[in-house]
This record gives sequence, C-alpha cells and structure tokens, in this order.
Amino acid sequence: MKEKHRILGIDPGTNFLGYAVLEVDGKKLSLVTMSILTLSHVDEPTEKLKRIFEKVEWVIKTFNPNELAIEEPFYAKNIQSMLKLGRAQGVAMAAAMIHGLPVMQYLPKTVKKSVAGNGNASKEQVAAMLGHIMNRPIEPSFFDASDALAVAVCHHYLSKSALGGGQKHNDWKSFVKANADKIVK
Repeated sequence: MKEKHRILGIDPGTNFLGYAVLEVDGKKLSLVTMSILTLSHVDEPTEKLKRIFEKVEWVIKTFNPNELAIEEPFYAKNIQSMLKLGRAQGVAMAAAMIHGLPVMQYLPKTVKKSVAGNGNASKEQVAAMLGHIMNRPIEPSFFDASDALAVAVCHHYLSKSALGGGQKHNDWKSFVKANADKIVK
C-alpha cells in the first residue's frame, strides 16, 4: 500500500447506495467525502443501474481513489432483493474496474467486526465507532453512507493485518518468508 492513498467504500443498493472516500496518510485517516445516492424515486430498474454506474464513475473522477472496497451481498430470504443488490454491486464494481481500480469485497459481518469489534453490531454501534475513529459524529440520516465508510475503514485495517503486514504477496513462498516468525512448525 502507498503511504498516502484513497479508498472508495461502497454500500450497494438499488434504492440507497452509500459511498465514502477515505484518505489514508500514514496512520492518519481522513474522510474526503461521504454521501448517499437516493434512487427510491426511480421506477425503472435499468435506469437505477445506469445512475449507479454514473455516480460511481463521477466519484472516481472527482476524488481519485486508488482502490474500491465494497460490501458483498448477504443471504436474503427474498431472492429478488438479492438479485437487485448483486446487480447494484456489479455495476459499481464495473465502474471501478473500467478506471483501473482494484476491487476488494467484504461480508457485512467482517466489516462490522473490523470496525466495531462485533460482527453483529448494529448500524448505530458501527456509526458510533466510526465517529470515534474519524473524530466527528456520524448523523443517523447518513447510515448508508457510514456503512460505506465502514467498508473503506475495514479494507484499510485488513490490508494492514498481522497476517499480511500490509504487503502484497504473489505466492505462498514470499508470504512464508515475510512471516517466518508467525509460522508454527
């Protein structure tokens, strides 16, 4: 990872898509932007997907993130809801990939655990912890956007985890060599 870089976090949805850009400068985390794309008033599903693509592309062109962290769809009883969510995620990922951004996906429980210490944390608990991390309160009206910020923070934390040490490894041999002190024989 670069010393100073930006992570675009996205909480996908076809009615509300949260996005946030997190800047990482050494150990300092700063919120660049955070907002919600509201699409609940749009009836046509393909129009929603088009607007998601355009918004993600606009965020990338405007704020120049280096990578995308996006929440993965979770299990849902309603298969139609799951399909819609997957389409929104796919369109956002495609916009990022067109601009050459690496894409990382995280399950909701992973995001919650890395930010709040509990994989079953509520939106309020995650937002409160983000407020502490970012040194600014998160308004309840921005919970979809704060979920996107949580995904970006999660990616930052996990990309610097003890297992990876913040380094990229092309094979197991280089990983083992870099982490020899963590290997139990």
